[in-house]
Amino acid sequence: MSDEASNDMAKQMAVDCLGAGCASLSIAARASEFTDHHFTIIDPETHKADDHIWGFWAMPWLREASDGARKQWFKWRIISSDRMIERSSQDHPYSAIHRYEWLEKCRKKALAAGVNFQPEPAPKQAFQILDSRPPSMKDGVMLQHFSGYEITADRDVFDSTTAILMDFRCDQSRGMHFIYCLPFSARNALVESTVFSPKLAPEPFYDSAIRRYLKEIIGIDDYRITRREKGVIPMATLPPRDPNLTGIGANGGAIRPSSGYAFSFIQKQIDQIIASAKPGQPLTVKTPHSRFELFMDGIFLRVIRHHPELAPQIFTAMADRLTGDEFALFLSGEAGARLWTKLVLAMPKWSFFCSLFLCDMAGNLDDMSVIVHYKLSLV
Repeated sequence: MSDEASNDMAKQMAVDCLGAGCASLSIAARASEFTDHHFTIIDPETHKADDHIWGFWAMPWLREASDGARKQWFKWRIISSDRMIERSSQDHPYSAIHRYEWLEKCRKKALAAGVNFQPEPAPKQAFQILDSRPPSMKDGVMLQHFSGYEITADRDVFDSTTAILMDFRCDQSRGMHFIYCLPFSARNALVESTVFSPKLAPEPFYDSAIRRYLKEIIGIDDYRITRREKGVIPMATLPPRDPNLTGIGANGGAIRPSSGYAFSFIQKQIDQIIASAKPGQPLTVKTPHSRFELFMDGIFLRVIRHHPELAPQIFTAMADRLTGDEFALFLSGEAGARLWTKLVLAMPKWSFFCSLFLCDMAGNLDDMSVIVHYKLSLV
């Protein structure tokens, strides 16, 4: 490092990032865009998470991730027992990127930008600490839990042009349950069993659902498992792990409660941090979701918790009402009033109205304008 670079670094404000996951490494990779802050990643490297796929729709703030995607699908489907809705988009294809590949790319960019990596904080405390460690999950919170594997068949069985985002033709006894299938080629695909419910299912449940799907829906029972992945994502707005630190990523409200999507929203959150950074001031981290979006997500999650049997109808109705571009924009947090109106009109009204009433009675919102906005949209 040159003397000039060292002097510039000395003038910058020290920011420690706890953890070396998606949020910390994604912001560290963009360290060169911060003129007044210098980053250090604090990671003891005591564990190594399994590789898995992160899915997202291609958006302007995700150009680098889109360029590094393993595959993109310009068509996708949502399937129930009696409907199959297919949508497409040339501007916003559904994309899949490997966790390891993204984090390694970010690590290399961070090192090139002069970011330090160390197992524990330095004796001299940093000006600000960004905490990317996962927030604690409260008992009873809705969860998205999944298990699956990547398989290779000995013959062509998959349509590699179309992603299956949700196929509800599976056991619904444990809550909202669907199969997620990303075909990378005619013989290779990631197939996952995904459940939305407050309780995890036993491991054989997911495995049985996948094997049944491959045999009865895809038409194969002879294949090779090349990789496995599983996970649990909280579908709620959770308080930060340590209220005395600035949370970022999942610990800073980046997870979208209704979908469990985080990767896209973490990148959006980092864009906000960069845009608002000021000399001599701590970095400001905001949730990338609006109050209205979080309110509507709360309504949706109440319905799914108490009426999981409505899930196939809700998601096929949503896909049917929206164009492919609108579908991608909505799930990427880019829906405006017109899109929300289309969605509300597509939903089963009585269940949603009852959930809205329960929210009012519980007093969970202090911004009554949000409630009025939603009620008017039902008229």
